[in-house]
Amino acid sequence: MLRVEELEAALPSMTQWRVTAGRGVDWAALEAALGTALPSDYRALAEAYPVLVVDDFLSVSVPRPGGEVSWAAASRDDEILQDLYEMGDTEGYVPFPQPGGLISWAESNSGDSFYWRTSSPDPDAWPVVVRTDNADWIEFPVGAVGFLAGVYGRTIDVPGMPGNFLSDSPKVLGLSE
Repeated sequence: MLRVEELEAALPSMTQWRVTAGRGVDWAALEAALGTALPSDYRALAEAYPVLVVDDFLSVSVPRPGGEVSWAAASRDDEILQDLYEMGDTEGYVPFPQPGGLISWAESNSGDSFYWRTSSPDPDAWPVVVRTDNADWIEFPVGAVGFLAGVYGRTIDVPGMPGNFLSDSPKVLGLSE
């Protein structure tokens, strides 16, 4: 698992939003409501940063302290994913809480969705799955932080994404709580 610092190296403009003392997410409450633990790289990111928006394109969802149960509920009730599943448009992927189900952690303003596939009892082993707006489903054998560091460090290519989504100098906005 990559560390948050490696993502910061790929997206240096994000560091202005870092919270040095931690955000105080109640992981026990969130994970009890969700029904599973979450990957350690994501937990570290969520403790260090609020919701991040990269180049007004990609929004990385993190739970707000005090809003953990609602974050978990929204993750369990992904209506778009459920509708795609019921229509048979998920290429064999299933919504969480089904075994191996998908949990969303980011989305783009173009309709792309970014998930973990809960395929292992160890959340740190969950791969990232991307559903592009073009209805492509692509799986990457990395966690969320590694995926973001790879995309913005230009070592991971995501076919089907808009051609201009990677700028030369990505700007990151942190959304206040």
